[in-house]
Amino acid sequence: MKEEKIALCPCNGMGPYGLIARAASSDLVEESSDKISICITATSADRENFIDLIKKYPLIAINGCEHACVDHIMKNKGVKVSGSMNVMEPLMQKELEPGDVSRLGKSGEKCVLEIKKEINDLIQEK
Repeated sequence: MKEEKIALCPCNGMGPYGLIARAASSDLVEESSDKISICITATSADRENFIDLIKKYPLIAINGCEHACVDHIMKNKGVKVSGSMNVMEPLMQKELEPGDVSRLGKSGEKCVLEIKKEINDLIQEK
């Protein structure tokens, strides 16, 4: 990807994988000045600032499951994502389970670390 900011748009679903998507994205944004976070809920609600933002930077969709809601919402907003992932896939391959829907325990934190690596790998591929 170009030397510019990258927008991370995580799932906001109420499942444990959505929590992992949000936590991993939030961590990456806090750790790096070249990443920003996009609120999928505000985007869905057509909040003006978010609509402008999703078109300004390359966007990585971080879906919480196979339904790929983030991808679908972006497509409906006329935005082609630069990269997309389903957090369930790498976690299931590594036999990592997030646990709770609203709290990160030990297993959830391990999942977040894995997904952060996966997101960074996806960014490097672009």
